Amino acid sequence: METECIELFSSSSPLLLESGETLSPVTVAYETYGTLNSERTNALLVCHALTGSAHAAGVSSDGQPGWWDGLIGEEKAFDTSKYFIICSNFLGSCYGTTGPSSINPETGKPYRTAFPEITVRDMVNVQFALMKHLGVQRLAAVIGGSLGGMQVLEWALMYPDFVDAIIPIATSARHSAWCIGWGEIERLAILNDPAWNNGAYTEQPYNGLALARMIAMISYRSKNSYEDRFGQKKSRSNLPFSPDGR
Repeated sequence: METECIELFSSSSPLLLESGETLSPVTVAYETYGTLNSERTNALLVCHALTGSAHAAGVSSDGQPGWWDGLIGEEKAFDTSKYFIICSNFLGSCYGTTGPSSINPETGKPYRTAFPEITVRDMVNVQFALMKHLGVQRLAAVIGGSLGGMQVLEWALMYPDFVDAIIPIATSARHSAWCIGWGEIERLAILNDPAWNNGAYTEQPYNGLALARMIAMISYRSKNSYEDRFGQKKSRSNLPFSPDGR
């Protein structure tokens, strides 16, 4: 399955962001599965989470299965023999859609930290423009989890007459103070990696990104999950008091 890219906003018709700033050009990466019906009303939009991409189903040219391949396809939960399924990479990502790694036309260099602040509402406005480009007249449903679920909720608020149903998964309408606190620690993990170099990095700050992801994964767990992953168990080591034996 190949990811397609389309420029939806240009210098003559820029994207107006919720902040009041404009952004152009804006290119969107997306994949589709199934066929749009003659009424153009059988489309399902799948919204991915923070670290996802447009590659939701099928096998890519480099042999990678889609992140929701088990759910999308003929006779699967989202049946491609009935529905035209769309997954687009959201605005600000790094997998084909315009984001901080894209070239800033004013400087000829990547935006990096100069990329404007964006919101979930901005992401949904770009998705809506893609739906119109693809000729979709109505969405049978919008589906997504985590940050994808936040996009789903925005769709219901922004375009209620365009969407028949929403399926938000493991998400919320806004961050709690608890979640904001965790997010700040995750950001600091990246910012404190010397490779970050105040945003002018020449290679990914892998250590900071890895630590941030570890922190995030801890915050996602339930009590039972904590016990399975970190619970104390009798050591089988010959050196039970060594770091590996505890």
